[in-house]
Amino acid sequence: MTQTLLFDPLVPWPVLIALAGLSLCALALAIWRRLRGWGLRAGAALVLLAALAGPVRQVEDRSPLSDIVIVAEDKTASQTLSDRPAQMTEARGALEAALAARGNTELRWISVEDSPDDGGTQLMQALTRALADEPRARVAGIIALSDGQVHDIERTPDLPAPLHLLMTGHAEDWDRRLIVKNAPSFGIIGEPITLTLRVEDQGAVPPGQRLTELQIAVDGGAAQSFRLPVGVDFDLPLTLPHGGRNVIEFRVPEAEGELTARNNTALLQINGVRDRLRVLLVSGAPHPGGRTWRNLLKSDSSVDLVHFTILRPPEKQDGVPVDELSLIAFPTRELFLEKIEDFDLIIFDRYKRRGILPSAYLENVANYVRNGGAVLVAAGPDFASADSIFRTPLASVLPARPSARVLEEPYRPHLSPLGLQHPVTAELTGADSWGRWMRQVELETTRGNTLMQGIDDRPLLTLDRVGEGRVALLASDHAWLWSRGYEGGGPQLELLRRLAHWMMKEPELEEEILTAEANGPRMRIERRTLGDSVGPVEVTMPDGETAEVELRESRPGLWVGRFESDQIGLYHLVEGDQHAVIGLGPAAPREFEQTIASANVMEPAIRAQRGGAMALEAGMPAIRDIREGRPAAGRGWIGLLPRGAYETTAVTQSQLLPPWLLLLLAAALLIGAWLREGRS
Repeated sequence: MTQTLLFDPLVPWPVLIALAGLSLCALALAIWRRLRGWGLRAGAALVLLAALAGPVRQVEDRSPLSDIVIVAEDKTASQTLSDRPAQMTEARGALEAALAARGNTELRWISVEDSPDDGGTQLMQALTRALADEPRARVAGIIALSDGQVHDIERTPDLPAPLHLLMTGHAEDWDRRLIVKNAPSFGIIGEPITLTLRVEDQGAVPPGQRLTELQIAVDGGAAQSFRLPVGVDFDLPLTLPHGGRNVIEFRVPEAEGELTARNNTALLQINGVRDRLRVLLVSGAPHPGGRTWRNLLKSDSSVDLVHFTILRPPEKQDGVPVDELSLIAFPTRELFLEKIEDFDLIIFDRYKRRGILPSAYLENVANYVRNGGAVLVAAGPDFASADSIFRTPLASVLPARPSARVLEEPYRPHLSPLGLQHPVTAELTGADSWGRWMRQVELETTRGNTLMQGIDDRPLLTLDRVGEGRVALLASDHAWLWSRGYEGGGPQLELLRRLAHWMMKEPELEEEILTAEANGPRMRIERRTLGDSVGPVEVTMPDGETAEVELRESRPGLWVGRFESDQIGLYHLVEGDQHAVIGLGPAAPREFEQTIASANVMEPAIRAQRGGAMALEAGMPAIRDIREGRPAAGRGWIGLLPRGAYETTAVTQSQLLPPWLLLLLAAALLIGAWLREGRS
């Protein structure tokens, strides 16, 4: 029970203050004139002013409330190292016992788990949420069971009580970490990129740790080893071997006694892109499609085009030597013998034998294909003639032979059943509205895949792999009608772009490939094939265990599956003769960037309320009560602030003096003053 004196004035406070001022003036005047009853009149005025002030006695019935202690338990990945889980369990039991013995205390346990987006230890956000659920006036203290390596210290809330850190770990802990700096997300194929590596030791490092071995593996292949000094930045030049995703794994062997090896590995996934596409266009005769080919290639700023064209009609015979017909001598020997490997794609547009390119040059083109080059042949009527380039060494790499027939009739190009599955043509939309072509060379396919068909389902577009290279044969020279918009036109530009990318072996257009995309702990597995079915994908995890993933057909030629794992590292995927590698999880988990226990990060938050940081290996500190504003920690002890909070259950108010008594006192004093003044 608590009693309090309150005032409930009968008149507004300004009026009451004005009356008190008038009374003081009258009192001063009476004293100055030495009136005999001024004391009694002053007493009467005081009683009347007190009556107007309305003094009230308030009695409260209060129920005391217990103090609240918030304990944040760090359960992130770094707390699983060494014997930290055992330290946490022991500290939890000791805290529960100590706070139970304190009495009038409630415990609030909160857990800090790993952030799903590799955000590290978000301890301050957890404290903010916990404080929002509790009355601040009851919080006596906050205790964190952690290694002190928090990653949101800038979000420290306004703490109502001291914060104490009980640190896990040991003073002799040490760890080695591999750091990869300035790693780009993409690189140009064939051009070196520079990565900066650093092997860094932390904590109580034992002597003799000056050199270490670094292993580098690309796409899960054989690793290369290097010896690197510890604590020194090392610039590593790296050239991407292929387009698409390149998975690069850097690994440092685990040293004896280090805290963990989970930060000894770094995975980089760098996308390989081409700087520019170098194209050689060989036009055999002037025709409307020649300009269309040139305009299409020149409109793309990423294409370097060299156009070799023959303008002299074959029927013109004036005796002028062939090598004297050009205004500028064209470097045929340089292009087709010496620098042919510099081109990514060679296009023969209605070219036929004329003696300008000797058989040795064309034989070199065939070898260029076998060694990894790409050739696209756009066939016109000349392809079916006796001067066809099929009757040259190029025939050994072409997927079809001409039957000597040229069909001159309108037809609408369409996709073959295989073309509906092949990634080059499967996404070409609007086939029902494509414009018609007027000419087609009849072909007899000998190998390869026919993706487009023409008159009576005859082969129109055939693709083939030859050695390390690729060949495409288009059995018509009327593709230019699409670019002119004839009868609605068609996707000539898109078709050419996809053909060029397939010939450049871009992974997204491979017809037989196994790929995977990572999203956090999950991966999406895709298997593209021209077959009717695929088997399960065998996934080999970083720890060597294997699992099988069944795939389902999402559309013709594409099979999809999903896999989830909590292991961070390199995964190997195999299905039939196809294999792939992918890194799952962050390249360098934030929880393992700093693994040595330290109070330095949390020092600003601890110092704000004069809290303390204690190492659990030195023993559990004692718990004391402190006064507000005093140090909250000392040698072997931490302090809690007794809050003395209460809940008011009932309130009663009564007049301090009855009105009749106040009136009687005022009247008595006034009468006394009158009698005293009357006698004098």
